[in-house]
Amino acid sequence: MKSYMQKKETVERNWYVVDATDMPLGRLASKVAHILRGKNKATYTPHIDCGDYVIIVNCEKVKLTGNKLNDKIYYNHSRYAGGLRERTAKEMIENYPVEMVERAVKGMLPHNRLGRAMFKKLFVYEGENHPHMAQKPEVLDLRK
Repeated sequence: MKSYMQKKETVERNWYVVDATDMPLGRLASKVAHILRGKNKATYTPHIDCGDYVIIVNCEKVKLTGNKLNDKIYYNHSRYAGGLRERTAKEMIENYPVEMVERAVKGMLPHNRLGRAMFKKLFVYEGENHPHMAQKPEVLDLRK
């Protein structure tokens, strides 16, 4: 029996909306990365971007377990001497919740061209509203 290899021209993509309210950040990110890669489909092919589009709403209501709000630190560097900036998860969730969720998902995707293409299919928004209603996204419950 031959293995099925999907072609990029035959990929069918769906749109999903995920509500991040009270979901642990890591679990949300791993499940969303699974969908972005296309691993939830029977036609999954590792070298093809066969994933779906994912819209995450209410990203500011995501939950962090344990003492991560104070202990987890996000680093940025400007590539200049002394340009290291440190922010705690508490600062991130208050001021930059979209970036925090995007970073978590991006870290779980492949770190190559294919991963960058997959990441472009992720849309994260604060609040309940998003501008993708024309695509008729399907509501996806990841709390199972």
